[in-house]
Amino acid sequence: MRTQVVIVGSGPSGLLLGQLLANAGIDNIILDRVDRDYILGRIRAGVLEVGAVDLLDRAGCGERMHKEGLVHDGFELSFLGRRQRIDLKGLTGTSVMVYGQTEVTRDLMDHRAATGSKTIYDAANVTPHDFDSASPYVTYEQDGVTHRIDCDYIAGCDGFHGVCRASVEGKGLRTFEKVYPFGWLGLLADVPPVHHELIYANHARGFALCSQRSHTRSRYYVQVPLTDKVEDWSDDAFWDEIRRRLPQDVAEAMVTGPSIEKSIAPLRSFVAEPLRFGRLFLVGDAGHIVPPTGAKGLNLAASDVHYLFEGLREYYAERKAAGLDAYSSRALSRIWKAERFSWSMTMLLHRFPEDGDFGSRVQEAELDYLSSSQAAQTAMAENYVGLPY
Repeated sequence: MRTQVVIVGSGPSGLLLGQLLANAGIDNIILDRVDRDYILGRIRAGVLEVGAVDLLDRAGCGERMHKEGLVHDGFELSFLGRRQRIDLKGLTGTSVMVYGQTEVTRDLMDHRAATGSKTIYDAANVTPHDFDSASPYVTYEQDGVTHRIDCDYIAGCDGFHGVCRASVEGKGLRTFEKVYPFGWLGLLADVPPVHHELIYANHARGFALCSQRSHTRSRYYVQVPLTDKVEDWSDDAFWDEIRRRLPQDVAEAMVTGPSIEKSIAPLRSFVAEPLRFGRLFLVGDAGHIVPPTGAKGLNLAASDVHYLFEGLREYYAERKAAGLDAYSSRALSRIWKAERFSWSMTMLLHRFPEDGDFGSRVQEAELDYLSSSQAAQTAMAENYVGLPY
């Protein structure tokens, strides 16, 4: 087989890139080691910046998002029993869209299938070859047979543990990482959200987040030690704990119910540099991870897709490589700003036992300052809605 671009990974970044390329007449094949149902079974967050919303519209996959997604003009911070709203729309003129990542993925998959672009699922041992030459190719195994796809470029959209970043180890790759000493215990339930916007809570017992997927489905989180196990937390224990970390009026209004899904996610900040190795490009989680506090994971993947798509479009339309040559530096400039914001939100809202009472007081002073400073609120709002591409 031959194609112009092989995309490794059929998560939202790979699917979005594939659809944008297909719309531009650039042939591509997506490979994934698992099947469609497995991918759609993964529960992920879904706060979309305006840039991500625009890209989904450009891909032709935004119709259901606009019908079912929830436009949020702000969010709230809770601390010391107080609530402070950050007016995203008023401070920046921009809102965010709450729409689950699983639904984004489903829309992209359905549109790709409807438009006839090729996706190969259950592709074992996917391996990129000769990406530092003019003739890269990718091999994979299926039903005991090894297949080869020759191509011009390879896009590694295969996540943090994928083969693409592993393939460039020892080739000048440099990594930066911070691992946080706690995780998020998340619970998904078919109950109405406690509030029409997200609430981020700083509390002496630890961080909490009240978020949502729809008017009838809610996603809640609490900070827990990494030593905790999901099986240690009954639904009743979770509901009791999150209510302790919220203002009284919010806690009393919370509707509880049985969990659909419950899991603990560790938090880390991670960046790989550079993001280009010859004709192989790292995209999304293959190149960076952010803690979910700033709602930047999926959005950073979307901005990577934007930069790479524009470079590939320019190359195939004009035979110019300037956009591809600039991909890594452009993407990393935005990535590091989002990493900084996600780190700062994480440091502000979570309790770090090693910082003691002094650290808690500094957090409370920062939150108090934020509540009285429009300049500080504007800076937070600008970063939350997403910096321009």
